[in-house]
Amino acid sequence: MAFVTIDACQGCGACLLTCPTHAIRPVAGGLTVRDDRCTGCLECLEICPVEAIRVVEPDPCEGAR
Repeated sequence: MAFVTIDACQGCGACLLTCPTHAIRPVAGGLTVRDDRCTGCLECLEICPVEAIRVVEPDPCEGAR
C-alpha cells in the first residue's frame, strides 16, 4: 500500500495522472491514496518529483482486531 506524505506533497498532480486505478485523490492540504483501489504498482512512487509517496506494508495484526 502506498501513501502520500502530505507535508512533502507539493500538489503537482503527477501521481493523479499516472495512477492506473485512480486510487489517488485530492484532500485538504494534499493528496491521499485509497488503499481499496491501490494495486501496489508503484507508478506514483516513480513519478513523484519530491518523493512524497511512501510504501507501507500492511500490519498483519490490523485485520485481526
